[in-house]
Amino acid sequence: MGKQSTAPSAKPSRAVWICYAAGVFAYVVAVFNRTSFGVAAVPAAERFQASASDIAMFTVVQLVVYAGMQIPVGVMVDRYGPRRLVITGAFMMAAGQALLSISTAVTPALLARILIGAGDALTFACVLRKVADTFPARLVPHITQLTGLLGQLGQLISAIPFAALLAATSWTTSFLAVAAHALLAGILAIAFFRGETSGGKQLQSLRPGDVVRQITNAWRHPGTRLGFWSHFVTPFSVTTFAMLWGYPFMTEGLGFSQRTASTMLTINVLVALVASPLMGRLVSRHPLRRSMIVLACAIAAALGWTLVLLWPGAAPAWTIALLMVLISLGGPGSMVGFDFARTFNPTSRLGTATGIVNVGGFFAALVTMFAMGMILDALGSERGNYSLESFKWAFAFQYVVWAIGIVMIVRNRDRTRRILAREDEIVVPPLRSALRRDWNRYQMRKNRERLAARKVAERDNASREAAAREAGRRPVASDDDSAPDPPDWQI
Repeated sequence: MGKQSTAPSAKPSRAVWICYAAGVFAYVVAVFNRTSFGVAAVPAAERFQASASDIAMFTVVQLVVYAGMQIPVGVMVDRYGPRRLVITGAFMMAAGQALLSISTAVTPALLARILIGAGDALTFACVLRKVADTFPARLVPHITQLTGLLGQLGQLISAIPFAALLAATSWTTSFLAVAAHALLAGILAIAFFRGETSGGKQLQSLRPGDVVRQITNAWRHPGTRLGFWSHFVTPFSVTTFAMLWGYPFMTEGLGFSQRTASTMLTINVLVALVASPLMGRLVSRHPLRRSMIVLACAIAAALGWTLVLLWPGAAPAWTIALLMVLISLGGPGSMVGFDFARTFNPTSRLGTATGIVNVGGFFAALVTMFAMGMILDALGSERGNYSLESFKWAFAFQYVVWAIGIVMIVRNRDRTRRILAREDEIVVPPLRSALRRDWNRYQMRKNRERLAARKVAERDNASREAAAREAGRRPVASDDDSAPDPPDWQI
């Protein structure tokens, strides 16, 4: 299907798994750095005397840097390999969190968030490139989902231990602890995240014009754009909720306790734990239906928010728990976008295509975060004190993002399928035909199982009848005590 990247076919060695573990730890720390500010939105408003749009700006600036660097990072990982970038990213995040811990004004805090966003940007695409280069192709969808799943541990750390640390100690102590984790990730990457990619050396002699052509060729393929819009429409809702507005929405708008709000944020990890292996299996077994997974995740999230926003007054806890389940499907669903990049691009530009795809979700998230901050300010919310109705109107902006994303997915899916039919002679049948085919296959399999079971039963019956006939020809033991003992076969 398309121009797929190649990967080793041998079983992954122990060294590969150790390297992967170091990369995953760096990604966990990157997510921890990314989401730690989400549970600190209200303390940040008090510390920096900032409005809702100002607080949104902290996260928006970080995501702007993150999203803006994805394509350059993709080119760099294609050219130089992932190890240097992961190490550099970890140390940049450590420096950013250390600066944030001592900042008392908006300007140095924004600079800190820029460093954190840049360091974060250097991590995920590099880990995925290492996965594509070192694991067998049949395992790549599963390992990609596993990477996204394990990365959510960073959000879990933000939601529970970091929130508790922030409440129990000071701002400085809490964010210095985050910096220490980033420093540790850099040290472990130096020690264990070793080996350059085979594709890295292919681009070292390219001129700047060739790099531009590399980006253009990746974007020109509708499969890459399909991956971009898939990533655009799936994770932004849970990202916005977890990174910035979810915690104050629950504590200030719905009146939840900090413990309840933190518990709600952990549902994301539990959902990913269940959904990631399932989606990896679905992508691996039904590669022509990957867009249906993406659309299902987007529609489920929209339905969840519809329930919460239309609920009269404050929605009860069970609706928020259900909402978290539905929007959290977008995390594993967003990984499908990277699988589009892998299958429709050669290895030489895989990092570039991955970077393009990764821009989508974070671009959607930063637009949503900033728009929500503007809406909250326009509705007259005081600093750090937001009304429930203001939150509901702000979160309603998400429907605009979903509408745009779904339309673009359908358009680029049709274009991609036309290319598959023209170049690879792969025709994707209508969904109803595919469902009918799968149902017929299921019926045929059940019929084969029933036929096999009938044959086994007939064979067993024949064996029992033969045994019964044989037993009828055998001599019966005498009742006479003087009769000799029966042979062993008669006992």
